[in-house]
Amino acid sequence: MMTTNIEPRRMSIFRPCIDLHNGLVKQIVGGTLSDTTPSDLRTNFVSSKSAGEFATLYRENNLHGGHVIKLGPGNDQAAEEALKAWPDGLHIGGGITLENCQKWLDLGAEKVIVTSYLFPSGRFSLERLQAVSQKTGKERLVVDVSCRRRDDKWIVAMNKWQDMTDMEVNQESLDLLSEYCSEFLIHAADVEGLCQGIDQELVAKLGEWVKIPTTYAGGAKDIGDLDLVDKLSAGKVDLTFG
Repeated sequence: MMTTNIEPRRMSIFRPCIDLHNGLVKQIVGGTLSDTTPSDLRTNFVSSKSAGEFATLYRENNLHGGHVIKLGPGNDQAAEEALKAWPDGLHIGGGITLENCQKWLDLGAEKVIVTSYLFPSGRFSLERLQAVSQKTGKERLVVDVSCRRRDDKWIVAMNKWQDMTDMEVNQESLDLLSEYCSEFLIHAADVEGLCQGIDQELVAKLGEWVKIPTTYAGGAKDIGDLDLVDKLSAGKVDLTFG
């Protein structure tokens, strides 16, 4: 009798992160970040450990593909410390542009993450995406399509998730973006930092839509959410815990 070897499907994995605000590692409620009303900021946790200590922890446990996000100014030194602690082991995002992307790769980032630069005045620029992709190489570019829900759609949000853009997250937009990058990072900004559960519908849709490695962040409350993301996305989407 002929037997058929069936390859086991990919399983969703944990992706680490280091969110930086004013040079400190924090877990922030994403929807409360604001340049105009900074007093609205809500913070769940401020770590006594440095970005470099977290990066060392991830390196020692062989946790690849983590992201370092600079939420506003005053975070470059901490980000550089993390990259120095684990060269070529982390992705860096926050204020990445055509002009500075190579600098962060030279400083030790495995990949750079870009969002707001792709949306001048809130409108998507294919030309900017092509330029950054050409500069870094597709394999070293991650596009962050973090989003907010509007009715039954998810709209890309930029500038620390404060401003809405003209791009809907769907099959068409992700197919276009994936021509120029090697991964997606997707924060569900409405639930980011709340620790009250993931956006299950978004994760399920991402499992249908994405064709390249994708990491979801937002709302994860316990390790059981990793199993849930695996089930909803059929192992196509990874999960970050903040």
